Amino acid sequence: MAGKLYLVATPIGNLEDITLRALKVLKEVDLIAAEDTRHTLGLLNHFGISKPLISYYKQNERAKSETLIKQLLAGKNVAVVSDAGTPGISDPGEEIVKNAIENGVEVVPIPGACALVNALIVSGLSTKEFCFIGFLSAVKKEKREKLEQIKYETKTLILYEAPHKLKATLESILEILGDRNIVLAREITKIHEEFIRDKVSNILQNINEIKGEFVLLIEGSLESKSDIKRRKINELTLDEHYEFYKKQNYSKKEIIKQIAKDRNVNKNEIYQCFLDK
Repeated sequence: MAGKLYLVATPIGNLEDITLRALKVLKEVDLIAAEDTRHTLGLLNHFGISKPLISYYKQNERAKSETLIKQLLAGKNVAVVSDAGTPGISDPGEEIVKNAIENGVEVVPIPGACALVNALIVSGLSTKEFCFIGFLSAVKKEKREKLEQIKYETKTLILYEAPHKLKATLESILEILGDRNIVLAREITKIHEEFIRDKVSNILQNINEIKGEFVLLIEGSLESKSDIKRRKINELTLDEHYEFYKKQNYSKKEIIKQIAKDRNVNKNEIYQCFLDK
């Protein structure tokens, strides 16, 4: 009988945030796959847990997943942990989960700390809907392309960023997304925990020493791409509106139908305006 794969969330700073269930699982599994075995060993030692460790990080994720699957299929129970927070969220975990499912191995989530969720709930920004981006690309062109892609997203945007890249990222956000309300959540649950809430421009002017782990939360766009398109179209006169669709080779019937839809009026009303067209 195959063993079980446990995805175990660990503290993101304060060791008291580990759950009783997480401790129980870590004590009972046969093997722990860790992003950094040295870091995880410190956590295990703190709670008096001794277990075999295997390194499992982004660069060796695919190869080590095969090794772990063999252990699971042999009946061993395996826990996957990242250095901090929930495995699979901008950390290793996705590959082994896919492989486990393909091989009929049961995957069990062990909930706990997650930096993006804790940053969001205290941000003061909308929590109704959010879009998690994770880490932006270190390649400047790809970073800008991603920001252009999410420019008109109306949900709260959540990013992770390394301290040495933070200023450049904020400058790109200001240039592409505009001077929005943002929150910098720094060192969550740690001694120097801090939440900086302001406009992007003000933070860029006032931020000096940049240290620690950051979660960036950005106010969503006030208008979606479709909202902006609709607003711009509705600023046209009826004749301009008609010509707009005519240039796109719409038939008269299609033009009238689309104008009525854009302006949220009965199409017969629009038809009467263009009897002679």
